[in-house]
Amino acid sequence: MNEPNIKADPTVLKGLENYRNLEAAQQPTWTDEAKLQAARDELAILPPLVFAGEVDTLRTRLAAAAEGKAFLLQGGDCAETFADATADRIRNRVKTILQMAVVLMYGASMPVVKMGRMAGQFAKPRSADTETRGEITLPAYRGDAVNGYDFTEESRATDPKRMLSAYHTSASTLNLIRAFTTGGFADLRSVHEWNKGFTDNPANVRYEQLAAEIDRA
Repeated sequence: MNEPNIKADPTVLKGLENYRNLEAAQQPTWTDEAKLQAARDELAILPPLVFAGEVDTLRTRLAAAAEGKAFLLQGGDCAETFADATADRIRNRVKTILQMAVVLMYGASMPVVKMGRMAGQFAKPRSADTETRGEITLPAYRGDAVNGYDFTEESRATDPKRMLSAYHTSASTLNLIRAFTTGGFADLRSVHEWNKGFTDNPANVRYEQLAAEIDRA
C-alpha cells in the first residue's frame, strides 16, 4: 500500500522564512549572492539533522530539569572544525560527557539530561568584520561554515559551499553519536569502568572513594 503524499501547509512554509525579515547582528558578508542562494536552495531540500520526535524528547527532559527533577549537563567545544570531526575525537567527547553524567547522577540522586555542544558549532559571531596582523587586514575568521582559519586572502574569503560541508559534517557526527549512545557505548557499567580507570592514575587517588561509592550504589 502506498503511503499518502502529505504536503505542508503553504502558510507554514512561508512562515519559516519570517526570520529573514528580522535584524541579525555580526553576520558574514557573502561576496557572491548567486552562490549563496544556490547553497541555500540545496540546504532547503536536504533531510533534517534532527527529527520532531527527538525535539519533543529533549523538550520533555528540559522541562524536568527546569522543574528541579533532573540535572542538565551540557558539554562540548566553543567552536568545531571540519578537521577535528573524526571518530576518535567525537567518541572521546561523548565519553567525557557520559563519565561526568555518572558522577552527577550519583551525587545529585536524580536523572541527568546530557546535551552535547557538538555537530553544528561551525560558525562564530564576530563583532569586527576584519582582522589585522601587522600591515595586513583580512576578513575575520567566522568559523569553518563561512571561511578558513589560515590568515591568507584565499582562506579568509567567504564560501557558501562551506555551509553544505557544515551540514554533511554535522550529519556524520550525529550518526556517530547515535551509534555510540544506542549501541552499548553508553551502558552505565561501561561508563563506570572508564571512571575506575581514571582513578588508577596516582594523581587522582582522591576520586577513588567516590568511584567505590558509585560501585556499591
